[in-house]
Amino acid sequence: MTAVLERPVTPDAPPRPALAAVPSTPTTPLTHAQVEELGAKLDALREEVLASRGEADAAYIRSVIKAHRTLEVAGRGLLFAGILPPAWIAGTACLSAAKILENMELGHNILHGQWDWMRDPEIHSSTWEWDTMSPSDSWKRTHNYEHHTFTNVVGKDRDVGYGILRMSEEQRWNPYYLGNPVYNVLLSLFFQWGVALHDVEVEKVLSGERSKAEAWHTLKAIGRKVRKQFTKDYLVFPALAGPFFAPVLLGNLTSNLVRNVWSHAIIFCGHFPDGAVQFEEEQLEGETRGQWYVRQMMGSANLDGGPLFHLMSGNLSFQIEHHLFPDLPSNRYAELSPKVRALCEEYGIEYTSGPLGKQYLQVLRRINRLALP
Repeated sequence: MTAVLERPVTPDAPPRPALAAVPSTPTTPLTHAQVEELGAKLDALREEVLASRGEADAAYIRSVIKAHRTLEVAGRGLLFAGILPPAWIAGTACLSAAKILENMELGHNILHGQWDWMRDPEIHSSTWEWDTMSPSDSWKRTHNYEHHTFTNVVGKDRDVGYGILRMSEEQRWNPYYLGNPVYNVLLSLFFQWGVALHDVEVEKVLSGERSKAEAWHTLKAIGRKVRKQFTKDYLVFPALAGPFFAPVLLGNLTSNLVRNVWSHAIIFCGHFPDGAVQFEEEQLEGETRGQWYVRQMMGSANLDGGPLFHLMSGNLSFQIEHHLFPDLPSNRYAELSPKVRALCEEYGIEYTSGPLGKQYLQVLRRINRLALP
């Protein structure tokens, strides 16, 4: 059965398709007036944050950058003494934390333009290049526009399955998807590679929607970024360690794998656990801003945790708030969360949230189930 958020028909307008959701989930039908009223209230919340951005927010992001740099220096320094097991473990842990912090709270959010208002060229979406295989320009195009515009719309949001997994019953099954669980493990371990190659949009090249020249241009940019990252982590720093080349190399490799697995888990738990709704392409026809807001709320899921957990998740543990307000400073999502939850309760929209372990088990169950017809 398909869940529906009703769209009323105005006297002067022809009937429009309902807001169809996949799979079935309990929803409260909203009138057009209610949807737009909700949208106006969410706009007001957004304006409140925009008007109150200031030195406290600037101090926050600078403190995160300082913490990241401190962890990276400590991690790489300890790995130079990596022949000693305690030093290797501590160094790998520090470097893993640094890479997670840079990828989740810094890179992802800075590239969303959350800190452009500071007019600091070092913390600007046009200048930041993050510590991952995906070039920032390519990622901003596919993520900031495609994913955040068409969130969880099957056939339009390419993050539904990343072109690798079957994550929706609306994706036609074929025997390839029997490997869903295996593909997920590989994607988790090599997530930064998967995200980078995702930007090539191979399926669009095969269908003729994207030219081979455009794809080749993207591939060359990825190649340059891969060469830079590979040289830094797997050649230069291990070489600087001299006789301890192997422990440093292993520490860097482990840190990248830890960052990949962590970011994969956080992102998948924000989009695919029970309660996170998927939509059909017909929903986009005539979609208003209020209806876009409702789709973000229904199609996202939060993760429960404390301040450190939220920091290390890049505040994507507040995925609902992030999808509603992707360009607001991430440190403000915690204060927005209870207000958004209250609006969900007021308008009968499920506010999906739960612990990481529970959500991830639900995601794995979906991946395993959708491997079959």
